[in-house]
Amino acid sequence: MKNHGMMKMTGRKRGEIMGECKLDHSHEDVLKKLAEQAPHLSELRVSQFKNQLNGELSQERLNELFHLLKKYDLASPEERQEREKQMDHLFG
Repeated sequence: MKNHGMMKMTGRKRGEIMGECKLDHSHEDVLKKLAEQAPHLSELRVSQFKNQLNGELSQERLNELFHLLKKYDLASPEERQEREKQMDHLFG
């Protein structure tokens, strides 16, 4: 599906949890966001993100990783739990 001002949806219902985004995020964007949010993540999660980022990723996957990290520190406990489930699925 093309992105015409609407967020691309994945089977994981990202849009329902993390809102609308019209931007494509680069590998560097995800690395920067990971560095910002690392203090709020377990060492295992940081390692899992780094392992994912060592490989070639589609634009869709980069966007998904970015939005899992975006404002993680400000997310409610319920939203963090949902993001953790999504991370389990991605990194499983």
